[in-house]
Amino acid sequence: MKIKESVAKILDELPEGVELVAAAKARLPEEVLEAVQSGIKMVGENYVQEAEEAYEMVGNKAKWHFIGRLQKNKVKKAVKIFDMIETVDSVEIAREIDKRCQQIGKVMPILVEINSGEEEQKSGVLPPDAERLIREISGLKNIKVMGLMTMGPRFGNPEDSRPYFIKTREIFDRIKKLGLANVEMRYLSMGMTNSYKVAIEEGANIVRIGTKLFGERNYK
Repeated sequence: MKIKESVAKILDELPEGVELVAAAKARLPEEVLEAVQSGIKMVGENYVQEAEEAYEMVGNKAKWHFIGRLQKNKVKKAVKIFDMIETVDSVEIAREIDKRCQQIGKVMPILVEINSGEEEQKSGVLPPDAERLIREISGLKNIKVMGLMTMGPRFGNPEDSRPYFIKTREIFDRIKKLGLANVEMRYLSMGMTNSYKVAIEEGANIVRIGTKLFGERNYK
């Protein structure tokens, strides 16, 4: 199926109020442009360098979300391109984003990444530590906490992801009730090609879809 047809099909089936991020990891800038021309409003990138290449071609025709593991030495470049960083999981990275945004007069909307499966090899803050992290970074002037994101463990059966989406939504709801200053719990980013339908059932209002939009990945 062509990118244009895939985009139309997915946009048509998403419930109202659920936003689609096209996960563009390892995609060519031409593919990203085609997706945007087909109706994609948000592009998700895992790597700053790939984002720079795609941005040259696409520019401000879409919003740019960073959805990978952000290295401290890439933050200076990242804050110039991205409209949201979905993967903040430490005070250190939050402070670096805040510092670099201050230098260019920008306030960066961020999501805090939850390691809902508590997997050692994955990034994200552990569920019991999420509230403390958000309280610590909520005072930073050049970032704004807008919600949570989770990857969750990868399963063949999407149903197996449900408990991790539920766990993340429960954290989201709890933090929202706290009414913290400078924290606007608006977005819950959960679910990918395999699991996004389950994620939506459990409260996701951002889904990150790659393979179903672009087809199987061609690794460079």
